[in-house]
Amino acid sequence: MEPVLRLAVRADGPVIAELARGSVRELFPAYHDAAETASAMEYITTLDLTLVDDGTYYVHEVDGEIVACGGWSRRNKLFNASTAGADERLLDPATEPARIRAMFVRKDWTRRGLGRAILTACVDAARAEGFTRLALMATLPGVPLYKAFGFTEVEPAKLPMPDGVVLDAVAMERPIDLPEKEKSA
Repeated sequence: MEPVLRLAVRADGPVIAELARGSVRELFPAYHDAAETASAMEYITTLDLTLVDDGTYYVHEVDGEIVACGGWSRRNKLFNASTAGADERLLDPATEPARIRAMFVRKDWTRRGLGRAILTACVDAARAEGFTRLALMATLPGVPLYKAFGFTEVEPAKLPMPDGVVLDAVAMERPIDLPEKEKSA
């Protein structure tokens, strides 16, 4: 079966949360220790329903099963566990980047283009709303996907979780429309 990309609905919430926890459980240990993985499972996998309500969160479904998810936001929150400076304020597309948020894939569906398809949908939707740039806070397992999609590293980051665990991450950005030379890279 071919994956079908669609917008998430609130009823998808429990399945998305389980997918996200499973993705972290399976993919994080290659980059993080057991305490970091457990903390990430607890704090970065909770679905922000604002993304669903805003119509900016996508799922890939295969034979009725959600196997990947992710989206973007027009609001001032960079990642799920963020609180410092985060708010529900709408971003100004002329001066601020849209945010890529909460990308997860089931381990048996990695490296099949699902993340790229979600990112492409995010780019198209953000462009339609006047955004010219995208920003994200990448956990280490996501960095290769984002680099391959044209994001560049802005700076390394430390993400403090509510339980005191700190995750290594990377702040990344890219223009909505890449220069021609970067499109073929």
